[in-house]
Amino acid sequence: MATSPSSSVQDARKAIAARLREILRDAGLTNRAFARQSGWEESKVSRLVTGRTPPSDTDIRTWCQICESPEEIPNLIAASRNAENTYIEWRRVQRSQKRMQELGKALFENSNLYRFYSSNLVPWPLQVPSYMRAIMTRFSEFHEAPVPDIEEAVKTRLARRRLLDSPSRRCVLIIEESVLRDRPFSDVIMREQLSHLLIGMHQPNISLGIIPSGASRVQKVTESFLIYDDSTVVIELVSAMVNLTQPREIGLYMKCFEDLKKDAVFGHPARALIDSAFEALLD
Repeated sequence: MATSPSSSVQDARKAIAARLREILRDAGLTNRAFARQSGWEESKVSRLVTGRTPPSDTDIRTWCQICESPEEIPNLIAASRNAENTYIEWRRVQRSQKRMQELGKALFENSNLYRFYSSNLVPWPLQVPSYMRAIMTRFSEFHEAPVPDIEEAVKTRLARRRLLDSPSRRCVLIIEESVLRDRPFSDVIMREQLSHLLIGMHQPNISLGIIPSGASRVQKVTESFLIYDDSTVVIELVSAMVNLTQPREIGLYMKCFEDLKKDAVFGHPARALIDSAFEALLD
């Protein structure tokens, strides 16, 4: 797995490596002695105890059995899986768009405030089905992974959107004006999408802000991200999805979001930007 830029991932891996070292030390074994008993290369043992390589479930079972600490197996496996789920490479799930839509389902259901910033696409709460379908098709083409269940994935995303029918949930979306004017998909799809924005922005628990192109601003254009309540930040990279849970990192993204919000226009000025982008599609 590629190295993640997130310190959340690295800290979790270091904690697991530290526990492996403790178990090894408590068993009175050196790296060389363990390698001899397990049949592994000593370099593999070194990578595991330093956190350079995350252990597989089988590695953990072998480690704990040789060190005579089988009671450690369930907790270590759970911790390792949690660490690796913080950084999910798209190649692990890209053959099923439906599965990708189900990632983080618990986060959607257990959160009441969603804060989106997007520099490249309309966020999912305000997407129309044709726009969803075009995004998923493009993703499949880019990653060279034919996906048979795009229609099921669209249905799953639409079902997720129904969570926002609850008045207890609120959604704040900030997008760049370029999201309205760029044409990643056909003009037919973009017209349908822009028309829906004009409707969706009036939903009582949804607030849509747009950062005008060329305007003076506090915060520069950054990567797209989503904040669930005050507990988790999700970032979609070209190669992976990163989930941040460290308070320090969450705090930085919340600060970034508030700065982006200051740069955005809402209400009638936002509507005027959408109308202008729609008219440009008719030229």
